[in-house]
Amino acid sequence: MEPVTLTTDRLILRTVGPHDTQAVYEAAQDPEIQRWTTVPSPYLPEHASGFTEELVPDGWAQGSIFTFGVFLTGGELAGMLGLTMRSLGVAEVGFWAAKEHRGRGYVTEATLTACRWIFTAVGVDRVEWRAEVGNRASRAVAERAGFTIEGTLRSALNNKGVRRDCWVGSLLPSDLGLPSTAPYLPARP
Repeated sequence: MEPVTLTTDRLILRTVGPHDTQAVYEAAQDPEIQRWTTVPSPYLPEHASGFTEELVPDGWAQGSIFTFGVFLTGGELAGMLGLTMRSLGVAEVGFWAAKEHRGRGYVTEATLTACRWIFTAVGVDRVEWRAEVGNRASRAVAERAGFTIEGTLRSALNNKGVRRDCWVGSLLPSDLGLPSTAPYLPARP
């Protein structure tokens, strides 16, 4: 798939490339990003270049990971968001916010925008969110974006070689007033 660009009144969501490597590298120096996400720690320049020059374009080309840099309209990197295809009709969202842009709703806005896109353009019927138990900032973004928190999974994340428990949530097209590609029959208690 060719990369797409999505816009809101405040943001431009677009793929990242070699010209964004330095901005990605600088943002990923934040200890909170290294602690709560699976980016390497320490995060070296070669990690940033591998991400912007190989991982991101390969993910789009293969239709396996749709990565968006979250940019302010002035061009400054505010965060990163990826939608990884997990199974037929299911994607998982992951994101981080640059330290200086936290608390402004940018990642929530980007998450909603990217989820609307993947529901309508790719035909996904479920977007999952997972975060290590204790990552309250990520959970707050997911909840503000409308995800239903479904519970805690034991030993479900591997972050830097350590198994960790995680929260899991989901967003369905119907949560955003959109149709699903397949019928959904919820369980009845």
